Amino acid sequence: MSSDSAAKELLGFAKNRLNKFYSPKLYKAPPKRELSEEESISTSMSGDSFVQLKAQDAPADKPATWEGGYKKKSESSTGVIAMIDLLIRDLDKEMTEAQTQERSSQKEYEELMDDSAEKRAKDVQSIGVKETAKANTEDLLVKEQADATTTTGELMATKKYEQQLHAECDWLMQNFDLRRTARAQERDNLKEAKAVLSGADFSLLQASSRPQDGLLSRRRNA
Repeated sequence: MSSDSAAKELLGFAKNRLNKFYSPKLYKAPPKRELSEEESISTSMSGDSFVQLKAQDAPADKPATWEGGYKKKSESSTGVIAMIDLLIRDLDKEMTEAQTQERSSQKEYEELMDDSAEKRAKDVQSIGVKETAKANTEDLLVKEQADATTTTGELMATKKYEQQLHAECDWLMQNFDLRRTARAQERDNLKEAKAVLSGADFSLLQASSRPQDGLLSRRRNA
């Protein structure tokens, strides 16, 4: 846009200068600019010097000039000014297209920013939900780890108790026959003692006293 504006301004300046020669009615004089005091002095001194130099260097005889005349101004100026107008129209068209493209790009950019802001808001909300779920999961994990530690301790205690029961069962199985024999002998002794208490012969008691004494000693030792 800056380059096209500068080119358009330059073409307008050239067209105005051509109108000054070919179409004076269309010529637009540039606005007068007031000179400062220093510029006025400099211009005056330069003008005086130029006049003096011109008077010194003026030839004795004037050179020959063009005697053939010029064509009509309208015929000579049509092609050049028309070409400049065409260039200006091309620049105007290019600038219009650039402005249209700029507005379209601006609209697309604004839509993109709106979509990005909306997506960013959704992402922030999603991150918040996921962070909350993560915190809840971490709390549940800590609880489950504590429960697992407790369960592991209970399992170890149960296994230890199982080992103790197994040892006791092994001892009972190993001494089952001996304990059954001792129980049978104890039952027989109780029957004999009951018979004695019921009035049986005392001699029978004396005859069997020694073996019973030995059996009671073995039971006590056992």
